[in-house]
Amino acid sequence: MPKHGKKYRSAVGDAPSNGALAPREALERVKATAFANFDETVEAAVRLGVDPRKADQIVRGTVILPAGTGRKVRVLALVKADRAAEATEAGADYVGTDYIEQIQEGWLDFDVAIATPDLMKDVARLGRILGPRGLMPTPKAGTVTMDVSRAVRESKAGKIEFRVDRTGNVHAPIGKVSFELDQLSENLDALMDEIVRLKPAAAKGRYVKSVTVTSTMGLGIPVDEDLYR
Repeated sequence: MPKHGKKYRSAVGDAPSNGALAPREALERVKATAFANFDETVEAAVRLGVDPRKADQIVRGTVILPAGTGRKVRVLALVKADRAAEATEAGADYVGTDYIEQIQEGWLDFDVAIATPDLMKDVARLGRILGPRGLMPTPKAGTVTMDVSRAVRESKAGKIEFRVDRTGNVHAPIGKVSFELDQLSENLDALMDEIVRLKPAAAKGRYVKSVTVTSTMGLGIPVDEDLYR
């Protein structure tokens, strides 16, 4: 069986195990026990009381993290020439329809793709390439829109998309270990507020079953899920 490294075992020994914690205290533990030699991503894992096999119980949404994600987001704007200046001024890194062909040839050096509805007929043929990577523009994520400048600015500001997986869990980044505690707390609150707001009417019983925060290489610290009823 694989074994944890010395740094991980040391972090486990330094982390008191006294059950679920208040969100701020849990995030403080994540920061205190992070041991990697790079700026780890802090992630929230939320187990929901839904059945993702049923269409009316799928939880999917977007949220703008108040403190951002802590990483540079490369935005591709698939727009016609008359909207190119708008996208560029808003901060898009790559602009234009020529990138459709480049993607078909294997180019994928971007994190978010935004497209206008009038181009979706052409963009649709990229589904097999972008879909499995979570890069396909969709109306539900706000990345198929005529308001290109707003979509670009939101993506640059820290907008993330989340979706419940087939086991009923939502995983989402909420910042970096280097963030101030207040920043991580604000981001976690924003994510949880949106998840709770999206509770499906068909979901029965306890909706938020567990919340855990962790860093890329670090420990999973349980958060008191009763705060999100």
